[in-house]
Amino acid sequence: MELLFSKGADINAQGEIYGNALQAALVEGQEKIVELFLSKGADINTQGGRYGNALQAASARGHEKIVRMLLNKSQPQEDI
Repeated sequence: MELLFSKGADINAQGEIYGNALQAALVEGQEKIVELFLSKGADINTQGGRYGNALQAASARGHEKIVRMLLNKSQPQEDI
């Protein structure tokens, strides 16, 4: 995957049934891939695909740990 990112792959590119790469990983419950995509700047609010957005995709498929990951990512971080 790192090769794809180093060659300029767009993590938020839209298309196909799941909408984008993040949603495809969510649907399949691929936690490590979800973490990687989030670390590379995947937009959790992007709309598209069968489930609409990332949170809807993860919750519809019952991936509770991933839902928590997304909710934590969506919370504004306080400055320390």
